[in-house]
Amino acid sequence: MIIKRLSLYNFKNHSEKKFEFSPQINCFVGNNGVGKTNILDALHYLSVGKSFLGNTDLNNIKNDENFFTIDAEILNEESEDIIKISQPKEAKKIIKKNDKSYDRLADHIGYLPSVMISPYDSNLISDSGESRRKFLDSMISQTDPEYLFDLIQYQKTIQQRNALLKYFAKNRVFDRDSLEIYDDPITRFGSKIFEKRKEFASRLNPIVRNFYHIISGGKEAVSVYYQSDLSEGFGSAQPDKVFKELLNQHIERDRMLTYTSKGIHKDDLLFEMDDVLIKKTGSQGQQKSFLISLKLAQMSLVKELTGKSPILLLDDIFDKLDDQRVSHLIELVNKENFGQMFITDTHKERTESVVKRINEKSVIFEV
Repeated sequence: MIIKRLSLYNFKNHSEKKFEFSPQINCFVGNNGVGKTNILDALHYLSVGKSFLGNTDLNNIKNDENFFTIDAEILNEESEDIIKISQPKEAKKIIKKNDKSYDRLADHIGYLPSVMISPYDSNLISDSGESRRKFLDSMISQTDPEYLFDLIQYQKTIQQRNALLKYFAKNRVFDRDSLEIYDDPITRFGSKIFEKRKEFASRLNPIVRNFYHIISGGKEAVSVYYQSDLSEGFGSAQPDKVFKELLNQHIERDRMLTYTSKGIHKDDLLFEMDDVLIKKTGSQGQQKSFLISLKLAQMSLVKELTGKSPILLLDDIFDKLDDQRVSHLIELVNKENFGQMFITDTHKERTESVVKRINEKSVIFEV
């Protein structure tokens, strides 16, 4: 998948910007605050229909304007497509492919897979399990449309069950039969999600280990493990039966807490180095190397499962890694033929010296 051109209108700080891209390496250089990361965010929108920074769609409309539009021409092996994303101030966001609107955002996910490496990645190590669950869900959703549907249905049902638990607590009543109505959809969707997360994580782990070995020179061994309530005492029992038993065992606890305390919405990915959590023992350099290995593994697995080369978005990595590591990273990605790359940096000369040496067809945009 190649993004041939991009047009932005009233997106964040950009009134109007147009770009014609190289199929290989593209760099955006300029001072801090000029909107380089915002361009990467627009590319992320093309992939998953939302901001990687977590901003709401309305907050991405330029100040004093009434809409934003992201428009791109995308080449794949079969066709040239026009993707257009519009967000009016007073209406719903619209995503169109070749002038035809998607009925659901989920129908677009996976069309243009992407991987982002940014300073915010450190949150994957330091934050709670929610960040890592979202990361895992995002990876799988780009490879499996049915997974995203199951996840949405599961989350809706958990919200409904939690709302009922809160209603019971507020009104000092309890009806076990009403609560158990949610058991079937929760366990049906949840067990499918569990199986796919388990399989994906098991395939991801050896790829992460391999990339870390290359980047670190084999100094330490790292691992990625999937942790779930459904794994405990799993044995030969089916995950839906294990899940129903968990809900049944913790129904009194859920009643006191007024939320569903057990389930795949509590899952986590454990990142370990030499059998200890990397956030406890890993140096800054080791953690950065691990995160890059994780993202490269994501690219490799998405490409393997979908047959598409994800676009790679590298935000401000020169300020987080030394020039030699950055050069090594870009060279590795270029050599693996992962796909089109987009890089931001504050120093034009530094960027040119690295990317032009690796790939003469790289293009540098001054923002």
